[in-house]
Amino acid sequence: MALLAVDLVKTYPGGRGAAPVRALDGLSVEVAAGAVVALLGRNGAGKSTAVKILTTLARPDSGQAWVAGIDALRDAASADAVRRSIGLVSQKASSDPMATGRENLVLAGRIQGLSRSAAAARAGELLARFDLDGAGDRLAETYSGGMARKLDVAIGLVHGPRVLFLDEPTTGLDPEARGQMWAEIARLSAEERTTVLLTTHYLEEADRLADRVVIVDAGRVVVEGAPEELKSELRGDTVQVELTTASAAALFALDRLPGLREASADGTRLRARADSGARAVPAVLAALDEVGAEVASVTVARPSLDDVYLRHVGRAFQEVAA
Repeated sequence: MALLAVDLVKTYPGGRGAAPVRALDGLSVEVAAGAVVALLGRNGAGKSTAVKILTTLARPDSGQAWVAGIDALRDAASADAVRRSIGLVSQKASSDPMATGRENLVLAGRIQGLSRSAAAARAGELLARFDLDGAGDRLAETYSGGMARKLDVAIGLVHGPRVLFLDEPTTGLDPEARGQMWAEIARLSAEERTTVLLTTHYLEEADRLADRVVIVDAGRVVVEGAPEELKSELRGDTVQVELTTASAAALFALDRLPGLREASADGTRLRARADSGARAVPAVLAALDEVGAEVASVTVARPSLDDVYLRHVGRAFQEVAA
């Protein structure tokens, strides 16, 4: 097991007389070696706190954590061993803007204990892998956002970590750069057996890359599993209706309609599930017309990770990630 967290609890002071904040409330998660696992959850759900504990940047109030087979919470020596075994790419840039891409990578390699020649060789290898070799001797401050993000990931990989933590790795990237990053993450898992734990606000990213998805809410894991496994548990189709104006009567009408279930509303958007979405649409439109709700559009789709999130957390993922 590459990562194992058991009953992690972490509470932060509320400040200015406010009640303490329970960031983690018994969170447990397992990640197999070589797997890609996506943590999904709203801001404040506990994802970042869990990552901080697993990367030795914070200690829990209670619980246990093993990273790359090492007890991460035992003592200072074990924490140091964990740091040598992992790579961490946070949302904030880790490169020095006044150094070249190559210099950043060589410095990162030297910090991780590589010899000067080994660090230089590894820098050249990573610059080529991330299509940065033509810009390797330019200052990092001249890099585009996508180039800078690829350099950050390369820095996290310079010492060949067994476990890689990626915090929003493709935020701000254009579609081409995002696709390149996806390909590299998949290659790391498949060819180098690197274990990858990523947080993301892109459900398509989690669906495409992750062997397992872990949904976290209020400091606990509410559901986990392979993306297809989680989606297959949602029987039937999702029917989504966009109204011109919000209407409580419209939700009530769908809630009473035979053949529909799990009706919910988010402003002008209505959702419900049906065994056959196509057959349900005429009845849905008739019911909404009867209560005077004006429909802008109707879509029918197979279950998605957003539907999984809605089922287990009670709100759509787009709503919490906005």
